Amino acid sequence: MARDRTPTRRRGRLPAVSAAALALDGTALAEAPASAASRPKGHDVSSHQKVVDRRSARTKGTRFGCVKATESTTYRNPCFDRQYHDSRAAGLVRGAYHFALPDRSPGRAQAARFVCNGGGWTADGWTLPPALGIEYNPYDRKRRCYGLSKAGMVSWIASLSDETERITGRRPVIYTTTHRRNTCTGGSPAFTAGHALWIARYDAAGPGTPPAGWPSWTFRQHDNAGGALPGDQNVFDGSLDGLKRFARGAWPRGRGAAVPGRNEDPPLRSPPRPSQFIFRSLRLPTFVWPMTSNDCLGKWKASR
Repeated sequence: MARDRTPTRRRGRLPAVSAAALALDGTALAEAPASAASRPKGHDVSSHQKVVDRRSARTKGTRFGCVKATESTTYRNPCFDRQYHDSRAAGLVRGAYHFALPDRSPGRAQAARFVCNGGGWTADGWTLPPALGIEYNPYDRKRRCYGLSKAGMVSWIASLSDETERITGRRPVIYTTTHRRNTCTGGSPAFTAGHALWIARYDAAGPGTPPAGWPSWTFRQHDNAGGALPGDQNVFDGSLDGLKRFARGAWPRGRGAAVPGRNEDPPLRSPPRPSQFIFRSLRLPTFVWPMTSNDCLGKWKASR
């Protein structure tokens, strides 16, 4: 994912897959896999890119963008608001991602911090589900799995995923590589159900073998330097229409292959106000918007 803090997170160019798409239990969209030429292009950015010319990026072919929102519970991208809203203004499908640090705080706390600082979702066809990025520990190479056991890492991810779904109504996209997945979770297939895969693999013609349980990928990050677009280079495995349907939530729940009759687009309604979509599943009283991050987190704490 796009870098923005020091120390720089260097990615080894592994012959492994990086997952960050929402492949609901490995379920694919109800369309044939797209050819490489027809797949919508996208990019992910962070404060490292600062001001991003989204309109220029669109003329170069990008159709979606993902912006780093938070890291652990102590960092928020200072450029997030402009980068995120400029994406929509340029006509791009946009989303936000969280850089997880599992040794710093519980998963559910990081989920709340993320959602309250840009990681929400609404079925408007322009907002991707929240994405969770788990990389090797960039701050301590000797504890690259953050000092957690394989079972401990699975439990931590489950905590963040469950809380994200409770607040937003959608499971997060998971960004990882097959190598990291095997090393830190033992290749656990626990999160294939309901989670799309964002696979990162560089210097290779194809995405390689997905982590256990995912038969295919939804997004692929194929370059993190020198691409035509700002930040990291990505593609969506489908059509532009499929991308927008994915953003609306038109994915079947449960395990296994897509079920006929369950891939239809949900009826489009007026997008809810942010205060409604952030807390719709919590059934909290409506409150005045705009709302600060601290107010949002206060509401979340009251709901536990």
